[in-house]
Amino acid sequence: MLADTIAAISTPIGEGGLGIVRISGPRAFSIANKIFSKKVSRLPSHTIHHGHIIDPQSKEKIDEVMLSIFRKPRSFTAENMIEISGHGGIVPLRKILEIILLNGARLAEPGEFTKRAFLNERIDLAQAEAVVDIIRAKTEMGLRVALHQLDGELSSKIEGLRQELINLSAHLEAAIDFSEEDIERLESPQMLLRTRKVLREVRKLLKGAERGK
Repeated sequence: MLADTIAAISTPIGEGGLGIVRISGPRAFSIANKIFSKKVSRLPSHTIHHGHIIDPQSKEKIDEVMLSIFRKPRSFTAENMIEISGHGGIVPLRKILEIILLNGARLAEPGEFTKRAFLNERIDLAQAEAVVDIIRAKTEMGLRVALHQLDGELSSKIEGLRQELINLSAHLEAAIDFSEEDIERLESPQMLLRTRKVLREVRKLLKGAERGK
């Protein structure tokens, strides 16, 4: 349901210098207005602001943070987004998330930010899979393959092959339907040559996928 607003801790739980809590959805800015020490709803996109996360009920300061603003559609999910960078301890991050959830967001399901990016056509399926591959990459080769895929190179190649197959199919149908008419069409050797080229490219893509694992 894309009408609601989701939130989650986006960095591994544990002790560390920094941790990030992410909010995405139509209420992201209004929630941030309630819990951040500055009003963010009118601030420009792609800006970072220093301040504190404050419990709206007790007025207690929870953590000193940097808050990043991303206005739709220029965000990862193509929705309004807030990223809160606070101290990386378990307690402050969970407390920040708890306050966000109490003020109108729900806990995101695993992978839901990437799912929203896909549903909002910010990324395609191949790029969504690349996000997971980058996170799980165990070799430099695997990382490089996933980064190229995230940049849209795989999608572009697949689309080119798809268009070539559509063109070949159209020529084949024309050759069958209008075999007795004097129209320009590809000869069988030409069609076979182009079909084999598509097949070679598909095999290259499959080999690349295997190397990237």
